[in-house]
Amino acid sequence: MVPVFSSRMCLLLLALLGAAPIARAQSVRAEVVASGLEHPWAVAFLPEGRFLITERPGRMRVVEASGTVGKPLAGVPEVATGGQGGLLDLVPDSDFAHNRTLYFCFSEVGMRGSSTALARARLADDRSRLEDVKVLFSQQPKVISLQHFGCRIVESRTQGQPDGLLFLTLGERFTHREDAQKLDKHLGKIIRIGKDGSVPPDNPFVKQTGALPEIWSYGHRNIQGATLAPDGTLWTHEHGPQGGDEINLPQKGRNYGWPVITYGENYGGGKVGEGITAKAGMEQPLHYWVPSIAPSGMAFLSSERYGRAWVGNLFVGSLKFGYLDRIELSTPFQGRVLREHKLLADAGERIRDVRQGPDGWLYVLTDHAKGRLLRVVANTSTAPQ
Repeated sequence: MVPVFSSRMCLLLLALLGAAPIARAQSVRAEVVASGLEHPWAVAFLPEGRFLITERPGRMRVVEASGTVGKPLAGVPEVATGGQGGLLDLVPDSDFAHNRTLYFCFSEVGMRGSSTALARARLADDRSRLEDVKVLFSQQPKVISLQHFGCRIVESRTQGQPDGLLFLTLGERFTHREDAQKLDKHLGKIIRIGKDGSVPPDNPFVKQTGALPEIWSYGHRNIQGATLAPDGTLWTHEHGPQGGDEINLPQKGRNYGWPVITYGENYGGGKVGEGITAKAGMEQPLHYWVPSIAPSGMAFLSSERYGRAWVGNLFVGSLKFGYLDRIELSTPFQGRVLREHKLLADAGERIRDVRQGPDGWLYVLTDHAKGRLLRVVANTSTAPQ
């Protein structure tokens, strides 16, 4: 006799297995805010409705509220461009209105290759240049590779308040994947440092001989999405190989398994390592995608711009399939993945960054030679309730 499952039971089974049903949604549309951006990577929100955008070739530009794209800012340090490298993530300090401080990460040039670096700078009062640029952290070692720089920045909070610390995600540079398991190298790690570049005394490996003190968690592949949930929990997603993109909640000192465990396989087929998906001492992802969606950008929605039902949903951009993934969780800002919905799929544009703006709308960047900044708005006739 063939068992009969209700649709609700099927949803639960899929969620428990690490997958979730994907539905198509057409309740939102994209408004073009700015265009003509060359491979934009990150967007930040400035006062008076302005935006600050990084372009991977090494430029940073102010976009006016009207959509006018400004000239490249002066003062950006030399960037190692090529492949996936360049000028990447950008976040304003939580007290930007008073100190005009920015944090940005980029592919740093070196004698023996390149690595991901995190810098601090002040945006000039006339918004024409960066001032007082200081590199706070440089990933070690530098290697010859054009891939897997990671490079998402999150300002940490404790009990809802900024605590003076920053998280930075670091890829394992593709050619050095075994180093993701080695604590004497920064490859394939999340690090946690002070805004002055100092190492917090409560980092997990500060007192461990042979371990780099900046490391927060390890066993990562290439994290291109990171955000804080409203409760202060760090959420990330990372690229798997061929399949096995993951959502994780990286905790202090934990090992997230790459390349020992993965739900993906080598490009072209074949198992990664022993071909296992679990091992003692290694964390399981909250969720994974097979096939890969190539995720980039990540934001929780806290506003009611799209109706109350969307509050607490997680939004992730897909580079591979060109849509914005709306992810329903069993508990707002927490829990397991219940359902996924494809938004903006008709445009078919690679989505690189996703942020909630001060106005409560979601904004996305499309990664093309003529990329765009889009505002995601609700269709008035089909707005969710």
